[in-house]
Order: sequence, then structure tokens, then C-alpha cells
Amino acid sequence: MTAHGARMHLGVNIDHVATLRQARGVDYPDPVAAVTPCLAGGADGITAHLREDRRHIQDADMERLAAMPELHLNMEMAATNEMVAICERLRPAACCLVPEKRQELTTEGGLDVVTHRVRLESVVSRLSAAGVRVSMFIDPDVAQVEASATIGAPVVELHTGHYANLSGAAQATELARIARAAGLAAELGLIVHAGHGLTLANTPPVAAIPEISGLNIGHAIVADAVFKGLERAVADFRTVIDGARNAARDAAREGGDA
Repeated sequence: MTAHGARMHLGVNIDHVATLRQARGVDYPDPVAAVTPCLAGGADGITAHLREDRRHIQDADMERLAAMPELHLNMEMAATNEMVAICERLRPAACCLVPEKRQELTTEGGLDVVTHRVRLESVVSRLSAAGVRVSMFIDPDVAQVEASATIGAPVVELHTGHYANLSGAAQATELARIARAAGLAAELGLIVHAGHGLTLANTPPVAAIPEISGLNIGHAIVADAVFKGLERAVADFRTVIDGARNAARDAAREGGDA
């Protein structure tokens, strides 16, 4: 969807519910139990990252999530043989291929599709054959967008982490870079998502980009939930996303009427 007013898909990443559980090595809080309040708050799907080191989401979590009827599950994963095999078996609605380093606290940048084109093309082919819609988590870079289209990935998710860490003119410049990448991706026939580091304060300008049809947000929602509950935290993001989308639509209409 590329219309300003179209409802934007909101995927809630529940990794950090599992982070709280793993901090004590107990069986609570259960990340799978987060699905119900997330959907009640206005989420359209759930994202979970099964990392190679299993630092938060565990195999049993993914098994239970994949078994939930009608849940739009997006499995974030590295493009390793182990993860590809798991994804082929579980067959979530979607997966997002991300770079992964064991020493990093969180995903620090986009996947280098240009360098790893041959390997990633094979992974996209395998997972697509299993009925999984594959997304490439990339920096908002022209070459990476073009490479993603070339290998047959139907979706790109633009990394917004750099944007989130900037302010002022530098942030505006990065936002423009994201918008250009989103425009190119849409021209190439790709579905465009975005995510990483988004908060209630910095989400609206990204949500207003017409070519972006989905956002994946996790850490900020779980952090907000500590103070106001998970359903309310998701609902607040739903409100700012819809508000930004509607405002952009109205501005586009006024510009067209001028």
C-alpha cells in the first residue's frame, strides 16, 4: 500500500518480554502471553527474533507462536542454515533476514545484500518456496534496495536506527534518505516496512512516508508497558501512527487542490 491514508501495519516485537524472563532464568513473563494485549491494543502482527545465541526468544516460544491460528507472525532471523531450516518447518507468515553479531546488544545496522547476494538469493528462494514472505532488513541505501529486488525478496524493511539516534538537521537528512529509499523500493515493486529505535516521539515522520506500509516496533513499547501496561503502550503507538498517516494524507490532498 502506498496511499497516505492506508492503515499502516503495526508489528510488535516481543523479544524484550523474553529478555525480562531470561534475566532471572524463570518461566515468566511469558512472551507468548503478550500476543493478546498487543492485538487488543491495535497491533496487526507479532515479530520475534530467534537469535543464534537464544538470548531472549527461545525455540519453544517460536513453536507456540507459530501454532497460534491466524496470527501474523514475523520471524526475525539470521540467514544461517539452522535458522532457515527452523523457518521452513514452522512456516510463519513472514520472516525478516537480519545481520547478527553475538557481541552486539541489538541489531546495529542493515544486511549487506550486495556483498552476500548469492547466499541471500538462495535463502529467499527456499523460504518463498515454503510459503514464507521474506523481508530484507537493510539500511536505506540505493544499492541495497536494488540488490534486494534483484534477488527476488518481496519486502524490504528499512533500518531506522541511525535516524532514531540523530537529532535536528542530521535527523532530517536521514529521514530524507529513508524516504528516497522507500520511494525507490516502491518503484521496484517492493513492499516497504521500517523499524528499529522508533519511539512515540520519532515515529510520526516515518509513519508519514507514503510508500512505507508497515512498522515493526519493540523495545519502546515494552519499555512504555512497564509504566502503563502493554495494551495501552501499543494503543498509544497505534494512535500516533494513524494520526501521522491521516495528517500526511490531508496535506497531500490540500497540495493537490492548490
